[in-house]
Amino acid sequence: MSAEQTHELLLPGRAPENAKTKAAIASRGPAINMEMREPRQEGLRSVQPGNRFVMPNLFQRLFARTDPKDAMQPLYQAIVHEGRQPHWYLEGEVPDTIDGRFDMIVAILAQVLMRLEALGAAQESVWLTELFVDDMDGQLRQEGIGDVVVGKHIGRMVSALGGRLSAYRAALSGEAELREALVRNLYRGAVPTEDAITHVESRLRTRWVRLGALSQDALLTGDLG
Repeated sequence: MSAEQTHELLLPGRAPENAKTKAAIASRGPAINMEMREPRQEGLRSVQPGNRFVMPNLFQRLFARTDPKDAMQPLYQAIVHEGRQPHWYLEGEVPDTIDGRFDMIVAILAQVLMRLEALGAAQESVWLTELFVDDMDGQLRQEGIGDVVVGKHIGRMVSALGGRLSAYRAALSGEAELREALVRNLYRGAVPTEDAITHVESRLRTRWVRLGALSQDALLTGDLG
């Protein structure tokens, strides 16, 4: 990702941070390009009426999409899309930076992971987390960051996700204050205005209630309520 493309992550009128030291979350296009080329059909006889040739099951398995994470793409794309909504950065005053975007998307991702866990969809939670890691890894590499440094960045991001997941789980279960968790993890210690944090807290609580009414099948279509 070029510096120019990375800067498109920011809302108009805001000064971007140094993209070389930050991890971009999403772009104006799809967050991850998981497209696979269609297999070439040369050398295979087409099935015509009266033609007894049937493609062997081996070929069908080889040419089929086999990555189970593909099923999680609509949900992951919906999370990224929600995290890019301007109201978080305008009314909510979340820092309009690469770090701010990362923190906002992680807040939503954490809620979705919690809902999947509540539904007993442990494997789907793993796949969704892997998509997040793949996205971060790919965008860091597009920035020209080498393998050794990428690994360190990814390690910190996964650690950040785990920490925020624990903090938001405690807050949404009533064991801690959501507002305090937001100041610490979303605003990184900065004190937002009362209107701003009220906006973010209210929207996240509403999102959590809506997620609680969704089935696993609905989630996998990208429905966040």
